[in-house]
Amino acid sequence: MDTFKLLKTLTETGAPSGYEEQIVPVVRELWEPLVDTMTVDRVGSLIAVKNGRGPEPRPRLLLAAHMDEIGLMVTHIVDHGGNGFLRVTNVGGVDRRQVYAQLVTVYGRKELHGVIGCLPPPMLPEERRDKPYGFEDLVIDLGLPLAEVAANVSIGDFVSFRQPLRKLQGSRVSGKALDNRASVAAVTVCLEYLQDRRHDWDVVAVATVQEETRLLGAFTSAFSQRPDAAVALDVTFGKGPGANDENTFDLGGGPVIDLGPNVHPGLYKAFLDAAESLEMSVSTATHARYSGTDAFGLQIARDGIPTGLLGIPLRYMHTMVESLDTKDVERTGRLLGEMIAGLDADFIAKITAAQMEEAKS
Repeated sequence: MDTFKLLKTLTETGAPSGYEEQIVPVVRELWEPLVDTMTVDRVGSLIAVKNGRGPEPRPRLLLAAHMDEIGLMVTHIVDHGGNGFLRVTNVGGVDRRQVYAQLVTVYGRKELHGVIGCLPPPMLPEERRDKPYGFEDLVIDLGLPLAEVAANVSIGDFVSFRQPLRKLQGSRVSGKALDNRASVAAVTVCLEYLQDRRHDWDVVAVATVQEETRLLGAFTSAFSQRPDAAVALDVTFGKGPGANDENTFDLGGGPVIDLGPNVHPGLYKAFLDAAESLEMSVSTATHARYSGTDAFGLQIARDGIPTGLLGIPLRYMHTMVESLDTKDVERTGRLLGEMIAGLDADFIAKITAAQMEEAKS
């Protein structure tokens, strides 16, 4: 599998949180040859099931990788001299310092391409010249007359950033929406890995919706699919200048296994065992409270689901130049596949018993 080509296809498809319709067929085409059934649920998450080989009824492991991305939404259509401009607000955690001068696509009655502009510093009041632009300062310029803009754009239309995926040195790449299309790619690598490995459990791979705004796909898919255990995959903070504390990780250093309130220790250990089997270098991240990922939505569904969390190191999160090492994507997929291949029918009983013993000691 050509990981760069895979990531390029995924990241360059626009799908802001709440408007994932365009990415669904892309992921469907990737996963369809690797699974047994596929459906799209009522909120738009893509659910793919790869049957295990164990006796029925088989345990089920749900894998969640969100396919949405940060974006914008149209709030006003502005007339200036007969030309149409758009005011916008953020969808998800958009860093407004990064928005000025970006290329965008507006999803109106038809797709329209534009640029985000603002008055240059010499035209601003002196007290504003060195400050970040706010959304009230920015406009999308489509280069079109007001009548054409009004005919094709409505308040509430979604906007995505346009940025190609670029190769850097070695196996490094940079672009938009690597958070979290990198994890969708890792699930794809995992499903391919499992073509040649026996696994007893059914694998329910879910490309979830609206993680960037409300964890919607994680809550709903975990509720409807009733898995016995679950794993969320997301990006985590990569080391770089000014980012070197204990919860940042080297690009190219391998997968990051999370440990904290949203993670069952049995899943954490299962990943450590799989990494040892593969002789793969991994790191441990910690979260003291809510992890900020789909793991929270998975864990609390119904009567509680034992959940694990894998991270892929990423620099410049929530910008249009997010950067990672493609080897980390590939290793995360293989680690996930190896862990799945090691699951037996008694796994849940064993990790529950181990947790009870730990509570007694």
